[in-house]
Amino acid sequence: MTVTPYKCVSPVTSSLVKRNASRPKVVLAYSGGLDTSVAIPWLAETKGAEVISVTVDVGQPVDLEKVRAKARASGATKAYVADARREFAEEFIVPALRANALYEGVYPLSTALARPLIGRHMVAVARKEGAGFVAHGCTGKGNDQVRFDLSTTGLAPELRVIAPAREWEMTREDEIAYARAHRIPVEATTASPYSTDENLWGRSVECGVLEDPSIEPPEEVYGWTCAPADAPSKPEYVTIAFDRGIPVSVNGRRAPLHELIAGLNRTAGAHGVGRIDHLESRVVGIKSREVYECPAAVVLIAAHQALEALVLPRDLLDFKRTVEQRYAQLIYDGLWFTPLRAALDAFVEVTQERVVGEVTVKLFKGSAKIAGRRSPVALYQPALATYSGGDEYRRQMAEGFIYVWGLPARTWAAVGASAPVPTVATPDPSG
Repeated sequence: MTVTPYKCVSPVTSSLVKRNASRPKVVLAYSGGLDTSVAIPWLAETKGAEVISVTVDVGQPVDLEKVRAKARASGATKAYVADARREFAEEFIVPALRANALYEGVYPLSTALARPLIGRHMVAVARKEGAGFVAHGCTGKGNDQVRFDLSTTGLAPELRVIAPAREWEMTREDEIAYARAHRIPVEATTASPYSTDENLWGRSVECGVLEDPSIEPPEEVYGWTCAPADAPSKPEYVTIAFDRGIPVSVNGRRAPLHELIAGLNRTAGAHGVGRIDHLESRVVGIKSREVYECPAAVVLIAAHQALEALVLPRDLLDFKRTVEQRYAQLIYDGLWFTPLRAALDAFVEVTQERVVGEVTVKLFKGSAKIAGRRSPVALYQPALATYSGGDEYRRQMAEGFIYVWGLPARTWAAVGASAPVPTVATPDPSG
């Protein structure tokens, strides 16, 4: 796909929409949750818009036909749905996994990775329907508004973005009341106000009691993982095979990547693996407490890192870690459709040529530990590493190497030792 040069797009205003001669078409990223369910009647009433919904299946456990029906019942004139699980896994998760992308070292970017994919589908529908606007249900305080807006900017700068939640000034309680008044069924209640997002790569939870970072997340917020204390008392081992940095089988079973990920989510989640309680730095400058469940992502990234350590040289590993940190921040910041991401992908692609082999991970009571790894192109060579018989390492060469390696430090120390020590005048006690 050709990347459109980055360009800033001004936010749309109510007056801009109302000046359209005909009823404006707005393509809405629709999840079926509270914010987007409320957005359909709100856009029709406030903007006079014809709302076309787009629901993209990225692995969230929903019935697409029920979501489509709900969108139509809420007032959408058309309701598109797309099964994009394979597309998500192969075109978005794979690059992130090969880059070991972990925002602030802990978050596998599950929600962030899905946004540019959804944005790409929104743009495609907008062009098909001749719409001039796209909309999303993101608030003015979160990261996703940035990701959706910039995905639109990077792909179709001619489209304008409407973000109802940046305009309507409703609290979550107000939204629930609005939905009830318009006879829209929603799962959120004032008693259980959690906001969740799910896809193949993970599940995120926020709001409610989680807004107090001093309180341990209650067990009710988790949906994918068993409490580690209640996990099986016997460990389970999974062996993951990689080809050029891409998982191709789990325990010998080959399947499309999105199916392997879904299976690992169930397997690792049953052992309490993948819980993340993170106080993160949002793009907009706010510190936010986020709870994530990413069983497959935690296992696969750990396994991928272990295999890279076996097959890549130290200087490449060191430099790649710098790229990984920048890659993770780029995803988090919504800059997927940019030249920088394409350039970093080119570098990572080269590093993965020899990332081939198998890694065994031990799942036990909330932990995922590397139990073994092997590769036909391993840089670990027993004949060089062993201290037993068959040692081929030429240890007599080490002294010369150390002399040359330490020469700069030795010279620095020698010059410093021979340099005159400056004297400091003693102050006159009488002043």
